[in-house]
Amino acid sequence: MHPTTTLPPGPYTPGADPDIDAWVTTFFLENHMDYFAYPGEVSTPEQVKFMVFLNEDERYFPCSEATFRETMNRAPSLYLKARYQAALDHILTLIEETIEAPDQRAYLARLIKIKYTHETRDEIMIPSRVEKRLLRIFLNRTHIADPFQEIKKRRNKKAETFLESPQFNHAFQGIDDTDLTPAHAMNQIRARLDHITIKRLLTLLTLPSIWNDASAHTEETNLTALFQKPITGDAATALFSFLGLPASGESVDPKERRTLLWLADESGEVIMDLAIIRYLVSHGHKVVVSFKAGPLFSKADILDTQEDPALTKALHGSFFIRSDTLTKNQLVDILRQESNLLILSDGSHEKLNLLLASTTFARLFKEVDCVIARGGEQKNRLFDTPFHFTQDIYSICADDHQVTIDFKPKHPQAIKFSHKDLERKAQVIIDGMREAKARKMAVSFYSGIIGSIPGKINVAKKIMSRFIAHLEEQFSKTHIINPCLYYEPGMDADDLMFMWEIVQRSGYIDIWRFQTYHDIVTTFQLMGEKVPPEWVGKDATYSTGCTKEMKIAMDVQKRHPEMQIIGPATEKFMRRRDYGIGKMYDQRLGTTRQVL
Repeated sequence: MHPTTTLPPGPYTPGADPDIDAWVTTFFLENHMDYFAYPGEVSTPEQVKFMVFLNEDERYFPCSEATFRETMNRAPSLYLKARYQAALDHILTLIEETIEAPDQRAYLARLIKIKYTHETRDEIMIPSRVEKRLLRIFLNRTHIADPFQEIKKRRNKKAETFLESPQFNHAFQGIDDTDLTPAHAMNQIRARLDHITIKRLLTLLTLPSIWNDASAHTEETNLTALFQKPITGDAATALFSFLGLPASGESVDPKERRTLLWLADESGEVIMDLAIIRYLVSHGHKVVVSFKAGPLFSKADILDTQEDPALTKALHGSFFIRSDTLTKNQLVDILRQESNLLILSDGSHEKLNLLLASTTFARLFKEVDCVIARGGEQKNRLFDTPFHFTQDIYSICADDHQVTIDFKPKHPQAIKFSHKDLERKAQVIIDGMREAKARKMAVSFYSGIIGSIPGKINVAKKIMSRFIAHLEEQFSKTHIINPCLYYEPGMDADDLMFMWEIVQRSGYIDIWRFQTYHDIVTTFQLMGEKVPPEWVGKDATYSTGCTKEMKIAMDVQKRHPEMQIIGPATEKFMRRRDYGIGKMYDQRLGTTRQVL
């Protein structure tokens, strides 16, 4: 390697040095994490912003800051070499333990070493990405779907057996007067018992012999002493209070129910996780458990939830989210269901890589009340990084001595519009429509292009507002809803469609007007300007949102036949289908955006 300019201290800012910019781009290309090079696998920048709070010029990398800086230094790195070697050793051990035929074993080992040398030569690869590529070679060459399947099943079965054992249940239910101090009233005693229960379940994470193959005899373990292990960390008290399980026995609001995204980690301990989660669900919380999309060593993956008897039993009665591409409306419908235990895949075969996460996972990340990350590797990706996220994150890690709970608050400027927030905003608009009706006014809704021409949102809002002002000058006693007045920074197209559909189906609209090309021409005439080329020939049929709204309008008109629909012919609303994820324009315009 021939180092030139190295990354300076502090945040990386593109544009300061072309040499550094090129090396950073190479980093993303070599790790197969560049959206423009791998659009089918890597999330759009807009989707990443569902989860990661990024300034305009920032680019998220899914590794610790230490790892990123070592790859940027372009000098031999002992830090990277050690981690690369650990990845290689992991795969070579897998080959040694799995492949019986000497010739095949020697061939695979040599192949892995050749690929390893190639991948690590420039020391620009993230170590976990190297490990994943080597594992993929092993899986593809051996046709072994999951070499750790039986190990994972044994771990989960052993954990299940432990939780069902009379010894555990006797110790778990045991209590004395000192455990209830300082509770006095019945509601305080109940709250104190709730806290003791969750604390005891958490302490099970400190005893891996419960699920590990080479374990000590758990029957001889002093479970009473186990339950006394400390729950430490700067966020332990905060998490218990957040979940309504404070240590003090103080009274909590029973209506305060949370929606959590729980990032599962290792097999075996995932059974303990689910015991904790079941208890949270029994208190009314809704928990979405995220598994890996496919085999990744001993990590719990979504295939295990179908094929592992112990895990299947632990998830009995849960609701599985099958689609990786849910819209906000679809996701909200699922979250409103009675089931408080939901299961999904994060869309990746990685320890945690938000660049490769599914759309559904990204939307859930944005929608929930907090994220709970299990294990040190996921904590490393979320805490040992310069980035902040759009969601509060708790980390739960355990060693032989204690459970540690840490907290990373969401970025103070992160804007979140939950479905409840959007429902409240919609209700305010509906209340205004109702009041207008009470004053004998006609209610008109205007649908037009806002975000469908990339980079022209402000111009589109100006056109719409000017034309609606023109209509208001012409019409008396007419309440015209101008959608662009209700747009707020942080809203994506699905947020807006979710809010507006509530308004549009309220039954208060008398006239639903869709923007025509004549409207656009009239507006530019009113502004004393010529129509720019990108607006020539455009009307509501060019808009993805308007296309969706025309379908809603026709459905509403069936229930309210007196409502008028004005605008382009309905059969012309055919060219637009779905928004690009996180975008304000149709997904099929993505190529146009790149060219522009």
